[in-house]
Amino acid sequence: MLPYWLLLLLLCLPLGARAQDGIHRCVGADGNPVFTDQPCAALNATPVASPARDSAPTTTAPIAPATPAPVSCATTVADLRQSVLDAFSTRDPNRLAGLMLWGGYGQQSVVADIRSLGGLMQRPLLGVGQADDDSADTPASSGSAPPAPPNDERQLVVRTAADDGSGQPRETRFDVVRRSGCLWLRGRG
Repeated sequence: MLPYWLLLLLLCLPLGARAQDGIHRCVGADGNPVFTDQPCAALNATPVASPARDSAPTTTAPIAPATPAPVSCATTVADLRQSVLDAFSTRDPNRLAGLMLWGGYGQQSVVADIRSLGGLMQRPLLGVGQADDDSADTPASSGSAPPAPPNDERQLVVRTAADDGSGQPRETRFDVVRRSGCLWLRGRG
C-alpha cells in the first residue's frame, strides 16, 4: 500500500496543472499587458489569445520581400549602380548612406550629408551613370554594365530632376572608392 503522503501528492498533481490554465492574458485599457487569475472582463481588459504551442505557422503563399535586399559589399560598379537605383526606388536615404564610405567624417558633417541625401531622394531620378558617360542609364534600362576605368577611383553621377522648375537636370557626383575589396561612394563635398 502507498504511504498516505504519496497518495495525497498524486492527487494534487492534476490540480497544479489545472491552476496553470487559470492565467489570463489581457491588454488593459491603458494598452499595457495584464496577466491575472481573474477573467479579463472583470478588469475591463481585452483578452489576448495565446499562441498555439504545437501548431506550425501556416502560410498560403511565400511572402516575397517588398524591396530587394541591400547589397552590403558591391564588388563591381554595376552592383554599386544597381544599389543606388534600389535606394532611389524605395526613396530611402539611409540605404544610399549605407553605400557611402564615412571614414574621416565628423558627426555634424555626416548628419548634414544624410540630410542632403534625403533632399536628393525627394527629386525624381533621371539616371545613374559614370562621369565619362554622355548620358546616364535610365532606371528602367537594363543595358550592359559600364566598363571600369583602369584606376581604382571613378565617379558615379546621379542625375535628378531640378527642384527649381528650370527643367535642367541636376547632377550629384560621387567618387567611387575601393576599400577592403568593396566599392563605396564618397561625397564630393
